[in-house]
Amino acid sequence: MSSATNVEATAVNTVQWLSAPQTSIVVPVYQRQYRWDIGGCEQLLADIRAVADSDDRQRHFIGSILSTAAGEDAPRSDSADELVLIDGQQRITTLMLLVAALHHTVLQEARQSPDAPDENPALARELKAVLVRASDPDRTKLRPHRAWADVFESVVLDRRSAGDQLGDSRFDDNYAFFRSQVLVDEVPRIWRGLQKLEHVAITLGADANAQQIFESLNSTGEPLLDHELIHNYVLMGLSHAEQSEIEDTYWLPIEQNTGESIASFWRHYLVMITGREVAVAGGRGVYDAFRQQFPRLDLDTLRLRAAEWRELSADYRVLLDPSLAPDPGIARQLTFLNTFGRGSYPLALRAYRDWSRGETTAAVLTGVLEHIQSLLLRRTVVGIGTERVVARLCRARELGPEALVLAIARITPSDERVRVALKFSDLPHPGYVLGRIADRTGRGTDAAGGGLSGLSGFDVENIFPLSPPDTWSGDGTRAWTDYTDDEQNSHRALAQTLGNLALIEQPLAERAVDRSFPVKRALYAGSDILTTAELAEATEWGTAAIARRTARLTEVFLEVWARPAAVGIDDDGLTPILDAARRRGWPRGWEREFEYVEYRGEHWEVYDVKYLFNRIFKRLWADARESVVAFSARRGGPIYESQAWNGHWDALDESHYLYMGWDSKYMLTALQGVLDEAGIAAEVFVKYSYIGAVM
Repeated sequence: MSSATNVEATAVNTVQWLSAPQTSIVVPVYQRQYRWDIGGCEQLLADIRAVADSDDRQRHFIGSILSTAAGEDAPRSDSADELVLIDGQQRITTLMLLVAALHHTVLQEARQSPDAPDENPALARELKAVLVRASDPDRTKLRPHRAWADVFESVVLDRRSAGDQLGDSRFDDNYAFFRSQVLVDEVPRIWRGLQKLEHVAITLGADANAQQIFESLNSTGEPLLDHELIHNYVLMGLSHAEQSEIEDTYWLPIEQNTGESIASFWRHYLVMITGREVAVAGGRGVYDAFRQQFPRLDLDTLRLRAAEWRELSADYRVLLDPSLAPDPGIARQLTFLNTFGRGSYPLALRAYRDWSRGETTAAVLTGVLEHIQSLLLRRTVVGIGTERVVARLCRARELGPEALVLAIARITPSDERVRVALKFSDLPHPGYVLGRIADRTGRGTDAAGGGLSGLSGFDVENIFPLSPPDTWSGDGTRAWTDYTDDEQNSHRALAQTLGNLALIEQPLAERAVDRSFPVKRALYAGSDILTTAELAEATEWGTAAIARRTARLTEVFLEVWARPAAVGIDDDGLTPILDAARRRGWPRGWEREFEYVEYRGEHWEVYDVKYLFNRIFKRLWADARESVVAFSARRGGPIYESQAWNGHWDALDESHYLYMGWDSKYMLTALQGVLDEAGIAAEVFVKYSYIGAVM
């Protein structure tokens, strides 16, 4: 049996390991902040109590602690014997906070009770040995990231004066929790449990791949988030000086620009540059996509890329807060765009980047943002989802501005569909819609953004109330109780449609609530918004009046949210093959996932991925064999020169075979790749069936 030469793993007693005089641990700059919460501390304390009360032979395993020798690049290193902590920071930090709480409890008892038990001085020394270095009692054995080292050491070394309040940090919170939970009488019990903790100490040699080992460890620590894994990935393997350079010059500005939205920034960035959707649920899809895009990052390449990321993060900050845009018109458009959330940010980020770098004009950027709004609003109005469309549009943008406009036009619902939907469907984003319509009519400029989120002064008024009182009347003669059931139901069905909604100043809105229409007419006449003031011209209000107003406002709607001129086929309702959903295994209903497939203008009655995989490869074997061979050689399949193992094979010719034994995700990924290789992926679409839509 051969032994590893670059990784040393040893089972050790955790407290003895920490108490050893030579133990000194530093946390590298790429490590995430301390994140354990009270729940984690509570569980740890419960585990320690349980093992403390168990048989003397019982031990409690806390996982693996991964470190590497600090060497000459160690941060603030006084000795080459220091260990750089790669995995285990969260657990070690929490244990030291617990030991600090025990230590301070014992010291406080000794100060308050001169007749304290004789064992307490010895216990205090043992606890202190875990916390501080023998050669420097003013420093903790664990030396955190410089950004929070002072806070940590002030807690562990009890440097606060009696009048100081506990700070606002996880260190303070968890320390306070341990102090509150462990009274002086229980300290020996907890210390007994701590001494039964064990872990596997893994020390890496100079040539070990720290990132690979770090990712594969199955530790008990809290999983890293995608952006934290990206952070570690770009910094690990650099010297301390290089890490500090990247951290200070690039990463910290990215964090400052994106704040709590840093995870979304990386996902949107990857969608923007790859033109492919990036999964976020149930795994670490963003990190995996990042590593696939950047399999290697030497220092020079990293500096170049990091400068790009920093610039893009500044642009992303403007998307998050449009008031930061230097052009008021652009700020206004970005504010409009945020009405629909952040799903379109990959496309908007590319457009804004081009403008901020002087590569396009403000008019071009405004046009793109208007097209995006039209696409999103029209699809919402007619009840079509917007999933998987942004990545598709990012791919189109790489072909040029004209290709983007065409791609948007092909998936933007037509005027006819929008007219029908506005007649009978609830109006989405009513404040935004009515505000922009008011702006287009030539009056109420200040009210143009009246419905925008966060802008005060205006309300959306239901002309016919959602819940009319019995005395409500549309003409001043018939009361609501006199309406037939059919009349009442017809009114209720139109209550939230475009024709029955009005943007109105808040003081007038408060006076108009649930009032009959003859009373409201006088209030509407006092509005500065033309589309509201003209309601005073109506003599009565009912379904006919709502229909007429809907038709009139719909024409303005179609002007504000115009559809680009469409050229070629309208593939609305089809999903490009590159955006098809990859599903693990063979989920229930896979045999009827598709309604049909469009292949370069051909209509294929293909209902599942397995059949599509087979048909695509056989078709391309006849039409574009060189592309298939190149793709399969690079990927290592699915084309082979012999049936080398048992399974489901299809013969392409006498000496080439297509292996059909893969799962759904592999097959879809492979056919997407080979179509991309052949240059025809943009001409292949799938139409999901009802089953596929809900899978």
